[in-house]
Amino acid sequence: MAHPAVAADDADVYLSFAAELADLVRPIVLSYFRTPLEVVSKSDDSPVTIADRTVELRLRERIEQRFPEHGIIGEEIGGKPGGAFTWIVDPIDGTKSFITGFPLFGTLIALTYQEQPFCGLIDVPFTGERWTGKPGQALFGTGSARTSACERIADARFYTTSPDMFANRSDAEAFERISRAARLRRFGGDCYIYGLLASGHCDIVLETGLQPHDYMALIPIVQGAGGCITDWAGRPLTIRSVGRVLASATPRLHADALALIHG
Repeated sequence: MAHPAVAADDADVYLSFAAELADLVRPIVLSYFRTPLEVVSKSDDSPVTIADRTVELRLRERIEQRFPEHGIIGEEIGGKPGGAFTWIVDPIDGTKSFITGFPLFGTLIALTYQEQPFCGLIDVPFTGERWTGKPGQALFGTGSARTSACERIADARFYTTSPDMFANRSDAEAFERISRAARLRRFGGDCYIYGLLASGHCDIVLETGLQPHDYMALIPIVQGAGGCITDWAGRPLTIRSVGRVLASATPRLHADALALIHG
């Protein structure tokens, strides 16, 4: 996605800072992992722990120190208005995985420019893996990340975090149509599966019920790796999207998946 008012060098500066943020909070996240934690249910029944809140506070403190003019939106603490740039952070994407000892949770850090995704980072503390994305480029660690060349759903490797996400009938039917048409389907992983897609290890991810902090960091990574990521109508994802996300390795595969969503 082009942003004529900001340059590639700007993205490099911001991604370097995002990496500093991830380095800062990774040991904090790991210090809580697989330890006894009080789990509280939020208003939407999703779980939250002291780890989520502590990590988000550290992220926000450092962002406000470095870029006081920027806005911040976090999963746990809410929003701080800013100018053209807004950071969107998810301290622990995959809290259910985190509290059950499953290691493929991540920290998500996104920067938007005029409400459009500009650059993003997925950090996976337990494995030490990291994906970053900016316009025209995605990296896995220091090497290039590239989606697969898969163009047929019959050849595709399908992922979603959980079939339980598809609670209403129409969503469940769309999930079944795509996942059953794929060569294989696998469940679990939260943000990690989008990194796998960006690196060519799976071909389609379908999810629903996501919030901006769940998907904004993923957009520059999937797109920078050559993939497609939209809502279920094929529209670009924004902070105002309803949280239905489809990510695919190639434009042709994406178009076929969109057609299957709508029967």
